[in-house]
Amino acid sequence: MAKRVFFSFHYDDVKTFRANVVRNHHITKDAGEAGFFDASIWEDAKKHGDDSIKRLINTNLNNTSVTCALIGTNTWSRRWVRYEILKSYDRGNTLFGVHINGITDKNKQTFPFGTNVFDHLGFFISADGQTLTYYERDQVGSEWKLYTDLPPKKNCGFAEQWRNRGYNFSNWVPIYNWCTGDGYNNFATWVDSAK
Repeated sequence: MAKRVFFSFHYDDVKTFRANVVRNHHITKDAGEAGFFDASIWEDAKKHGDDSIKRLINTNLNNTSVTCALIGTNTWSRRWVRYEILKSYDRGNTLFGVHINGITDKNKQTFPFGTNVFDHLGFFISADGQTLTYYERDQVGSEWKLYTDLPPKKNCGFAEQWRNRGYNFSNWVPIYNWCTGDGYNNFATWVDSAK
């Protein structure tokens, strides 16, 4: 059965059409070949209050099992992209990222790689293994600070070897390049191998 994918992206990457190249590539394939169903939000988050945005994201994450972060120039800095990723992990979705700056935009331009959003997200597991607390950082090399849009996750039951330590998402979340990695043909494989 095909997995349902939630796409997390900076809204500016929709306006330049790069995000849509990935999100809609399955349209030109035979039915079922792409290996996913699009369950993304297509809304401008600025039109909603914080609680409404969270409800909208949470609702659109329902019935998904994989979250793909489309990494453009400023994706890493977007508050709601961070929430989508951390909420995805919190609910058990597997994660991966795809660099999209090599995709030609509506003006036939490409851009240098954007910063990996997963470099800016992490968590700490308590000494008793029961609580997972999320952290973020504003810039590469900056100090980690408590992430406040999600409460700590309770009753986790992590094994002893994982306890009393912090973890950075970029240490295990796979990242691909849409252009050099032949995303058109390999996206379904990336979905299936997401961790």
